[in-house]
Amino acid sequence: MADMERINTPVETAIAEHFAGAKAVLPGDAGARETAFARFAEAGLPHRRVEEWKYTDLRSVMREAAPLAPALADDDAVAALEASPWFAGIEAARIAIANGHVVASASDFADLPEGVSLETTAQALASGHPDLAALGAIPEASENIAYALNSAFMSDGVVIRVAAGTKVETPLHLRFVITGDSAVATATRTLVIVEKGASVTLLESHDSADDVAHQPNNVVEIVAEDETEIAHFRIDGHGSGAQALSTLTAHLGAHVAFDTLNMIARPGLVRHQVFMTFAGEHSKGGVRGATMLGERQHADTTLFVNHVAPHCESRELFKTALDGNATGVFQGRIAVAKEAQKTDGQMMSAAVLLSDGATMNNKPELEIFADDVLCAHGATCGELDDDLLFYLMARGIPRPEAEALLIESFLGETVEEAVDETDEAMREALMGVARTWLAARG
Repeated sequence: MADMERINTPVETAIAEHFAGAKAVLPGDAGARETAFARFAEAGLPHRRVEEWKYTDLRSVMREAAPLAPALADDDAVAALEASPWFAGIEAARIAIANGHVVASASDFADLPEGVSLETTAQALASGHPDLAALGAIPEASENIAYALNSAFMSDGVVIRVAAGTKVETPLHLRFVITGDSAVATATRTLVIVEKGASVTLLESHDSADDVAHQPNNVVEIVAEDETEIAHFRIDGHGSGAQALSTLTAHLGAHVAFDTLNMIARPGLVRHQVFMTFAGEHSKGGVRGATMLGERQHADTTLFVNHVAPHCESRELFKTALDGNATGVFQGRIAVAKEAQKTDGQMMSAAVLLSDGATMNNKPELEIFADDVLCAHGATCGELDDDLLFYLMARGIPRPEAEALLIESFLGETVEEAVDETDEAMREALMGVARTWLAARG
């Protein structure tokens, strides 16, 4: 029997129409865009029968396909950026991206730290910049539908290179905002190449207006050469109407120290994907996340850690607090190749359910082909500890404040593990996300 042709949904048809109209004007290799879009055209929007999207059924959730956002007027872009609070207290070199387009007038391009070079992704695509050869360093990400859609539609972002041996003292802050009363889609791509022996801190923040169904699809790719040190802190502050997709890839060489922390608060629907590959020996990678959900919000963190080199260590810790009728998802997979002996991989997801209507889906996995490894995974779900609540309330702390203290402590473990103990400003900036959510919860 011949295979039945897949029938597009109205949203998939609209996405195809958007691509047909955009591909001629988007910068770069049209053939590469066609190849990426062909992956989407063959598979369609992910749905619950696709195992890695089992808990986030985009085909059912997406009712409309928003058009690709045009560039904003500078005044409108600056106003939107000024309203975004994330990392405001951190001294950093700011790189502003509003409605999917770099805003030079709101960026510190003239004051980049020594050893840091930058070009916009739009310029790099138009000129065929040689650094673009580093895109798609992790094949598993390239096969992902969200990544493929980003590759088909990507319009702007930045390409950053940190010179060998450079110790960048000032963080680089990628500021993404989306504004407007009508829903728009964005497809930004950022590539960060850190040369041998260099170190850098990357901040990444996302913001959009509440109650508008914006559809951002953001990809950040990090290529860490040997003996590099990279810290990456990300805040997802998209509004409650957004349907946000994001992908982080990290390709690690030898003797690399890499840490990433993602904080999610107040989303409509968020899926954050992390693909990390240990390609060189004696590297350490930490992937952490803190998610705060309420009402009918939905957040999905999906992680794939691939150990293909020996003597490496990975640590994954995710904490989720759920209230109302919110749904949380954690899917984590550690794969250890036969050659990756002496791998040490530990993965944990913990959730606290603050209401009867909240749901948490945990799916940790290990796939091990080596015989000399130390790997483990775990997942827990539960309520706040009644004994601890009683202890605090017996000392005169009202129940709402006692709950807030316990939730803040629960989420704060991810921050304590990721942030240098001497960096009080960074700790406060990240914990401020949790405190803002707790204050709104009451």
